[in-house]
Amino acid sequence: MEEKLTTLQTFINTAVEFLVNYSFQIIGALIIIVAGVLASNWASNFLFKTFQKNNLDITLSKFLAGVIKVLLLSFVFLIALGNFGITIAPFIAALGALSFGASMAIQGPLSNYGAGVSIIMSRPFVVGDTITVCGVSGLVKEVKLACTTLTDEDGIKITIPNKQIVGEILHNSSVNRIVEATIGIKYENDPETAIRVIRETLGRFPEVVKQPAAQVGLQEWGDSSLDIGLRYWIPTSKYFQTLYAVNLALHKDLAAAGIEMPYPQREVRILSQPQNSPSSFNR
Repeated sequence: MEEKLTTLQTFINTAVEFLVNYSFQIIGALIIIVAGVLASNWASNFLFKTFQKNNLDITLSKFLAGVIKVLLLSFVFLIALGNFGITIAPFIAALGALSFGASMAIQGPLSNYGAGVSIIMSRPFVVGDTITVCGVSGLVKEVKLACTTLTDEDGIKITIPNKQIVGEILHNSSVNRIVEATIGIKYENDPETAIRVIRETLGRFPEVVKQPAAQVGLQEWGDSSLDIGLRYWIPTSKYFQTLYAVNLALHKDLAAAGIEMPYPQREVRILSQPQNSPSSFNR
């Protein structure tokens, strides 16, 4: 029992001595950290709002504001360490060795971050653009360091790792998405009339983008039809909704104008062979 009391008394004396010797350093470090966190948050928000007032891209604004915040917090942390009389040289050396080892273990995530920096700085697309990449298409909602988030007309969230985007063929059509279709009409019908009807139908839909204008023309001569090609742009957020409505309207308007869509036809001829021909024989 006496030994335990002695140990407890030694612990208390050590704690009191530590507080007496380092209390001002601890309080000073805490004040520096709290003030640094508040200052870094204020500076980050101030820069972000300034960038937005100057119409800077939102993704680039968030990235730059985040970088400033991290730098300020790192500077504050180093000052707080110095307040305890701790030299930062061994700490930096240990951090460098740790980073080298960790980079080998998390090569995949790091490549995503590197690709994210490349996307943010080069800006091949921004929030609000419609992109097609890696076999998927959607409206860009957010660009982070690790991934890019898209949404489609159904509200489905599509997350693509940034390393899958950099180096791939990327289609960017701003906020709109192109529709490419072919309508076959009979050879007996007038293609100019069909083209005029299609243009008038597309013009009735406010969702169909006026600039660039819709493109309609004779695309090719098919086996059993004249193929009219059409290309027009509609908002990505209403892609299928508008597409289905336009297709139904085209079908009705072309039928009302007497334009017929032929069925595929094949002509089969059966050649009969005379019974007394050399190739016939009796068993």
